[in-house]
Amino acid sequence: MNEAVHPAPASLSQAEAFARIRLLRSPHIGPVSYAMLLARFGTAVDALDALPEMGGKSGRQYRAAPVEKIEREVDGVRKAGAKYLFHDQPDYPDLLAQIDSAPPILTCRGNLSLAAKPCVAMVGARNASAAAVKLARDFAAGLAEAGFTVVSGLARGIDGAAHEGAMPATIGVIASGIDIAYPPQHSDLQKRIAQEGLLIAEQPPGTEPRGSHFPSRNRIIAGLAGGTLVVEAAIKSGSLITARLAGEAGREVMAIPGSPLEARSHGCNHLIREGAVLVQSPDDVLELLSSFDGAPRSSFREQAVQFDFEPEELAEADPADIASLLTTAPVSVDELVRQSGQGAASVQLALLELEIAGRLERHAAGKVSLK
Repeated sequence: MNEAVHPAPASLSQAEAFARIRLLRSPHIGPVSYAMLLARFGTAVDALDALPEMGGKSGRQYRAAPVEKIEREVDGVRKAGAKYLFHDQPDYPDLLAQIDSAPPILTCRGNLSLAAKPCVAMVGARNASAAAVKLARDFAAGLAEAGFTVVSGLARGIDGAAHEGAMPATIGVIASGIDIAYPPQHSDLQKRIAQEGLLIAEQPPGTEPRGSHFPSRNRIIAGLAGGTLVVEAAIKSGSLITARLAGEAGREVMAIPGSPLEARSHGCNHLIREGAVLVQSPDDVLELLSSFDGAPRSSFREQAVQFDFEPEELAEADPADIASLLTTAPVSVDELVRQSGQGAASVQLALLELEIAGRLERHAAGKVSLK
């Protein structure tokens, strides 16, 4: 086993750290199923032992990620000058840990203490106007000077301006592996963030960014911050996805208004109409987030009531019979609990078995469907 799995909590052995990486990289395992497997079996080592039986319920043989593949990944993290950050390490960001789909394992380069400071996410159009780029840079500089860390996604336009304005008090969250620069024209900026700020990736090293990676990256951006500010964005843009995710996480959603004649302002104006807080200066953002107590003024998205359960319940539960309630149309887990009359832990265990067998797909806002 490669000894580069480092650092890990004092109570986490090298074998368990390696098993956690292997568990998360195994077929049909995502953040939600990973967390449930650890809750049910206690360790990743034991969860890996149980996977063949759980995955075999579909009638197909289940194989976890090959050991050799994980050894190559760990070596790639070491060669990139990065380190693993596990969900239960002291340095794991508190706000990020609170979202439902918090990434169980991240790879990082740079100053992790930046994530422990108050954070604000800044996002916006890639093809941003010159005025919006300057505005983003000025806002970021003002927020950084006031003691905030500015989080963004290293995209062209607003993201890049936000990173540059806040440097070195900035976190870049990328949709690729920690060793892949994207977009290529931000290679120098990404390197500088890794050296002076903090660079975070969820994907394994060597992973080129794909379309499906960007919404996943956006949830990390929103999850790290007490609030998300959209500077300039069209109606259909990834920035609005980030804003929605921030709202679902119970964080502030803010937007800078723009002219109704400018298509790149329509997204911000739409957010404000839907309940985002209108801001016009860094002081407006500071006022909102400095007094943030977990109850956002923005009403962009209400949080759904959820049926919670304790981890020990999952360890003792039997899977509920919910197959007849599921179709290819997404439905909330809460609705499945209501209609089945079964306990939340039993329903979640049944969903977990379906997911590992490759029959379940998880959607935003806690919804699930059959594949």
